Amino acid sequence: MMLKIKLLPLIALLLFSVALSGQSLKRNAQLLKTIDANFIKGTAQYQLMMKSLEPGRFPKTFDVKSNKLVTSDSGWWCSGFYPGTLLELYAQTKDPALLREAKRMLGLLEKEQYNTGTHDLGFMMYCSFGTALKMDPKPEYKEILLKSAKSLSTRFDPKVGCIKSWNGKPQDFLVIIDNMMNLELLFWATRMTGDSSFYKIAVTHANTTMKNHFRPDYSSWHVINYNPETGAVQKKQTAQGFADESAWARGQAWGLYGFTVMYRETHDQKYLDQANHIAAFILSNPNMPKDKIPYWDFNAPDIPDALRDASAGAVMSSALFELSHYAAPKEAKLYFTTAEKMLKSLCGAPYQSLPGTNAGFLLQHSVGHLPQKSEVDVPLTYADYYYVEAMKRYKSYNSFK
Repeated sequence: MMLKIKLLPLIALLLFSVALSGQSLKRNAQLLKTIDANFIKGTAQYQLMMKSLEPGRFPKTFDVKSNKLVTSDSGWWCSGFYPGTLLELYAQTKDPALLREAKRMLGLLEKEQYNTGTHDLGFMMYCSFGTALKMDPKPEYKEILLKSAKSLSTRFDPKVGCIKSWNGKPQDFLVIIDNMMNLELLFWATRMTGDSSFYKIAVTHANTTMKNHFRPDYSSWHVINYNPETGAVQKKQTAQGFADESAWARGQAWGLYGFTVMYRETHDQKYLDQANHIAAFILSNPNMPKDKIPYWDFNAPDIPDALRDASAGAVMSSALFELSHYAAPKEAKLYFTTAEKMLKSLCGAPYQSLPGTNAGFLLQHSVGHLPQKSEVDVPLTYADYYYVEAMKRYKSYNSFK
């Protein structure tokens, strides 16, 4: 079945976005200068990183104790962020070394288009090959992305109404809030092919997530365990957060970003409402610090001494810049000013790396998986990716697309 593109809602949304960008949401001249400088610094940082990277490996983080870059193979869920960041930095500075390195990494990543064992193909392939396709619309990039979307679709179960996130016991069907970030690849596939099956999977997954992943205050659980035979919820829990009932900060960021994308792709009001509700939980939370970079969990027991998560702040900032284009004027101003504050904080101490340090990473002080004591208070590739995206969105705010 082919999807009919609805032009009128799209035109209305674009007109609304143009009108909104003309509001009194003026960018800070000094921050714009800082961003331009950061793109140049970022280019130097990533040139430092590429010199430390072993052949066939992808950067993950930096081990301060051993003073070594920690790496992965292409199957790690974060493998797409490094080439994606290289391409975004190249778009800003036109440094040919970045483009050469990005193309080299895309060659290493290409085989993951056939990977049906992960739900993270959106992160891995759309943040890399999707970025490459926008800059250079090569047919081979399109084919890789289409195969990636097909591979991701194999993890969808209509009985549950979700894409399986983690492989586990036969009696479990595990879905994490992070999975909202992988739906953008499916929407792209429908636009490219006219095949509505990708679109329907994305919408069904989002609807099931709206129904089961969120509490009355619009904070989200990290993990929902469904019965694979009936689709019934078996357990609501966390993996990377402080407790089952706590609000893991990056999980809230994934939900905010994901439902903002859902509204962009469908123009369905319920997704805008959901994004607004999630934003309200985050921005009104009494445990949100003054610099707007969240603690790793909004319910961490040692606040105000709890670790911050720069990666969550970067994702939130980028998402809020986009959401401000769709929201009503009052909310739009709040989203814009908060995202701007988050970005200002990330652009300085203690979050931004000093030149020549941190193995080339742009940001420090992110938290990957604190309960497992993995990637705690370290730089992370996805923090850098969404930081660069947030800076780009701010720089081009009045011509947002």
